[in-house]
Amino acid sequence: MREATAADFSEIIAQNPVVLVDFHAAWCGPCKAMEPALAAIDGSPLPVVKVDIEAAPAIAQAYGVRSVPTLLIFKDGEVADMKVGAQSPSSLKSWTSKFA
Repeated sequence: MREATAADFSEIIAQNPVVLVDFHAAWCGPCKAMEPALAAIDGSPLPVVKVDIEAAPAIAQAYGVRSVPTLLIFKDGEVADMKVGAQSPSSLKSWTSKFA
């Protein structure tokens, strides 16, 4: 998984036809709990990019992120779907497979 910054976020989204963006924070327990599930799906079926809301608050604000974890799927540079809150590994696989 790649950590995106304010400097490279737009470029990452533009370079990938479909990408899952995980908005997280270091202090967020549910975010940490989801790490293994996100690592398992990274690259298959789509890449996972992480955005720390404290390191890049402008990105989080631009997409209306109000709580973490928030997961956005971008397709062709646009938000295609969103999930808020911790997701189970099976839920993540099922959700992301729709966009592969």
